[in-house]
Amino acid sequence: MKTIGWRSLMNKFMSAVFIFGLVTFLAACTDDSDLNSPSANGSSDKGKIGVFDAPVITCVDAEATQTSITVRVTAGATGAPAGFSLQWLTKEEYDLNGWGSALLCKAGFSGNANGHAFNILPNDYVDVTVGDILYDTPGASSECIFDLQCGTPYVFRAFAHATSTMNKSAWSANRICNTDACVENCVYGQGYWKNHGPVPSGNNEYVWPQSVKDSGLILGTVSYTALQLQSIMQTAGATNGLIKLAHQLIAAKLNIANGADGTSIAASIASADALIGALVIPPVGSGTLTNAAVATLNDALETFNTGDGGVTFCTDEGD
Repeated sequence: MKTIGWRSLMNKFMSAVFIFGLVTFLAACTDDSDLNSPSANGSSDKGKIGVFDAPVITCVDAEATQTSITVRVTAGATGAPAGFSLQWLTKEEYDLNGWGSALLCKAGFSGNANGHAFNILPNDYVDVTVGDILYDTPGASSECIFDLQCGTPYVFRAFAHATSTMNKSAWSANRICNTDACVENCVYGQGYWKNHGPVPSGNNEYVWPQSVKDSGLILGTVSYTALQLQSIMQTAGATNGLIKLAHQLIAAKLNIANGADGTSIAASIASADALIGALVIPPVGSGTLTNAAVATLNDALETFNTGDGGVTFCTDEGD
């Protein structure tokens, strides 16, 4: 019988350990799970006790405008305490390329953010408006440079975020929601004007009214060029009420310069200008106002800019 020395045994043992380690390493490297989307089979990660129920999406048709859609996200029996993520595409693009489209839009809604919580209780819901309103909503972040287009169906889906003890949910069922029909002379939201300014985003064009292109606008008592106005529009206003108010005030003045009837909002515009006064709005200057100080005026201007403030030519019927 052949005798195997201790050195030979040690070499064989070390070789086995190396092979086992290599196999384990390669297995880990070939894990193609997407950490930013729910797993296909809903299986639990190691150390977690379960999976959140998939949310349900419905359309809040009464809140739709030509450039925004409000969707209701309803949590299941497990709730969605860490918030949720939302994705959307035009139905035309979805039919062509599905959710793998390069034109996919995404938004995240944190259930842990300061100022606005999207932590949905079991079987409860929150409404979110996809369009310009996401830009100034604490806890919301969006990856989309494409504005919603009037008279267009969009496909939506969502999933509930993971927590330290529960895995993210599977995707919800798809839901198709529509923007309002196209009508001439309709007002547009601040997101539309931001993306169609002197430096347009994506494939958009510079469509601001010629008077604003040439002379800019006065906000408070300070004059701003078109480029300065767009820089203000591109500055997030979640923590500075002055910036948030400026977004809506700029949009309202652009809408009126573009032909919209501003009679119903004239008093609010005058009050907003008086409140701003000589403050120079960031990033052009360093003025500030609290969110509480601008809340009422901001709501009034936003209502006008989204077609719900008596601007009746923005409705489906065009009346």
